[in-house]
Amino acid sequence: MKPRFALFPLLSGIFLLAFMPPALHAAKSRRYARAIQHGTRALEQWRSPASGLYEPSTGWWNSANTITVLANESRALKTRRYELAIDNTFQNASTAEHTQNFLNDYNDDEGWWALAWVDAYDLTGKQKYLAMAETIFTDIAGQWETGTCGGGVWWSKKTRYKNAIANELFLELAAALANRAATVEEKQKYLDWAEREWAWFHASGMINAQNLVNDGLDSTHPDACANNGRTTWSYNQGVILGGLVELYKADRDPALLPEAQAIAHAAITHLVNANGILVDRSVSGGDAPQFKGIFLRNLMALDAAAPDPAYKSFAQANAESILANDQDAASDRDAPKGPLWGALWQGPFDKADAARQTSALDALIAAYAMQ
Repeated sequence: MKPRFALFPLLSGIFLLAFMPPALHAAKSRRYARAIQHGTRALEQWRSPASGLYEPSTGWWNSANTITVLANESRALKTRRYELAIDNTFQNASTAEHTQNFLNDYNDDEGWWALAWVDAYDLTGKQKYLAMAETIFTDIAGQWETGTCGGGVWWSKKTRYKNAIANELFLELAAALANRAATVEEKQKYLDWAEREWAWFHASGMINAQNLVNDGLDSTHPDACANNGRTTWSYNQGVILGGLVELYKADRDPALLPEAQAIAHAAITHLVNANGILVDRSVSGGDAPQFKGIFLRNLMALDAAAPDPAYKSFAQANAESILANDQDAASDRDAPKGPLWGALWQGPFDKADAARQTSALDALIAAYAMQ
């Protein structure tokens, strides 16, 4: 697929980034760091120490994303403050949810947990986290099936649907494990899976003519599946970026980063409001409020591999809008529970829960890291 780069409207933001005085840059960096620290303090009000989960404020897979946020914050701010919280979740969450090894009926849920434990391993170096990610990978790989749409893993072990998110997560996980494998043989095993997944995904039709990823495939005709035209959710544009970055690190295929850049530019051009702030079709329910932060998190990963001033401008525009327009007026960074952010980054604040808070933290961490 040939990359199509649209002219991004925030050129003035790019100019300001390039010529920002050092003192102003330092002040913005400190402001983001403070917001992240106080916002995480607010997030922790929803943690259950008995389980390490953020339920009932939010769901099972959202708690996995919270572990990733804590790991990313720890790396960005160079703190070890949350390592005990991460270990608490590792020890207790699976049992509390009545699962074993973070496995359930949904391959995307499993993928989120596996990537969370990869992040925990990167942060701490503890082998138990990587071993858990490998265990989860083995379960997902068992869901690969070629009789419908020629390949891919199922979204659910019960529902016959092949969608973007489960396969994007499988791609990123396989490539991540290849990059962290202890032996040449293990690296090759995981790399083979990652390359197989990407070859299938790229040919599946889920990436549309705008370079946006739709939700999944219509398998009415299993031998001739097609893009189902469903919503181009922001997180589907995000996880594929992380997957392609990890795969590029593993095999250095020069075609991979341009593919990721095409999708990133399509998202920051088409999935925004008039002010360049990321929006999704809906923020109802327990899942959608999490999505936008996942995009920013993965845009951060792409920027680290293939820097682009447009990504930095986009991240900072969204972070500034969260701080200015999407904070609960009744919350304050100096209050015991800290600031609360909602799901509408353009404003107004709608309500608070752990999914909304971690999504906003993802955006703020990305803006901090991408300065």
